[in-house]
Amino acid sequence: MQHLAIIPDGNRRWAMRNKLAAIFGHQRGADGFRMTLKFCLKNSISFVSFYTFSLENFRRSESESTNLFMMLKQLILKDLPDLLHNNIRIKFVGDRSVFPVILKADIEHIEQATSAGTSLTVNLLFCYGGTAEIAYAAKHIAQLVKDGVLAVNDITEQTVADALWTHGTPAPDVIVRTSGIKRLSNFLLFQAAYSEFMFLDKFWPDITEADLAACLENFNTIKRNFGT
Repeated sequence: MQHLAIIPDGNRRWAMRNKLAAIFGHQRGADGFRMTLKFCLKNSISFVSFYTFSLENFRRSESESTNLFMMLKQLILKDLPDLLHNNIRIKFVGDRSVFPVILKADIEHIEQATSAGTSLTVNLLFCYGGTAEIAYAAKHIAQLVKDGVLAVNDITEQTVADALWTHGTPAPDVIVRTSGIKRLSNFLLFQAAYSEFMFLDKFWPDITEADLAACLENFNTIKRNFGT
């Protein structure tokens, strides 16, 4: 497996089940994030993508969103020495025009500090939406055609892939979603054309290394023929 993508769903429901505020579910979910990075390093997985905050998540209360942003900031900055030690690169993938002001400087710092990492690339899909990403790519390609840089007949699937926010990252081999819900929820819509989907009937804060190992073992038994 080259690229593992994850929809870490169920943090708020885990907190509710345990009679806690929503932020405690996200904090517990951070342990799963760290465990997943170690799992990827251990199994020579080169890319891992996390659905961290969708564009639709802005509909949540301002206080919950702000708490989540600050938790993300503290998590990454706290873990930065370990990320550097393990040669891990962090990339924020999404609509940068709406990145929260309180995070922009830290995002730039984290991306720059880890830019030389080659053991594992971690894509944090942040302020992200699959349909918005495709619309962005279409506008970018249309502008290239308008400027005379690109001919209409030269547009290929690779042209589109190169215009996406995820450019430079291969399509995910496996997409794992926790919490028992079986849908993509606007996650990597273009990239998921031939991904294998694995849905786990547990909330993300309860994820274990054994769960990821089972997904990897399952993937290794699948014959992928890409339509041939």
